Amino acid sequence: MSDTDDHDHSAEEHSRRTVLKAGAVGAVAVAASGGMETIAAGSPADVRTAPPAQAPTADITLRVNGVERSLTVESRVTLLDALRERVGLTGTKKGCDRGECGACTVLVEGERVKSCMTLAVMEDGREITTVEGLARGDELHPVQAAFIRRDAFQCGFCTSGQIMSAVACIQEGHAGSDAEVREWMSGNLCRCGCYPNIVDAVRDAAKGQAK
Repeated sequence: MSDTDDHDHSAEEHSRRTVLKAGAVGAVAVAASGGMETIAAGSPADVRTAPPAQAPTADITLRVNGVERSLTVESRVTLLDALRERVGLTGTKKGCDRGECGACTVLVEGERVKSCMTLAVMEDGREITTVEGLARGDELHPVQAAFIRRDAFQCGFCTSGQIMSAVACIQEGHAGSDAEVREWMSGNLCRCGCYPNIVDAVRDAAKGQAK
């Protein structure tokens, strides 16, 4: 290799080192001076650090257990979250939050609804019944009384959803046999495995209401 080649190679290496050092020094300077202020507007960093856009809101009225509740909610708020966080009725439980376990079951116009899967704005003006609305003072609803009598719960987390589903199951006329009850209550899961007792409770309540 000639002296010229050695000189060119050394110059190239020197140039690379100079660029790397300059870049490192620049990065430190940017960080020390609050770096983000020097980033040009419209850069990807600006997009990442921009505050999220405000979600649209709606004024709605939920008729819950016979009482009208006027709320302003974001359009993405579920009925479950509106009941628990805004109305303060925490008997309706948040389980899977995907409509699979049934712990959040309520009645809307008398029909079973998994409240984690419906938006609050969709139920504007409709009659909603939660587990808190079943008893009449100190008198339990027949389904509630049957669940206690048959010991149809253990940890109790799924119980409110089971009870609301059972009320609808009986009203729909689907409590004629153990097999029918199991079929029409299959959307409500009990991780403690109290299914035989739950079926007995639903059958008892159905017979009592049929008298």
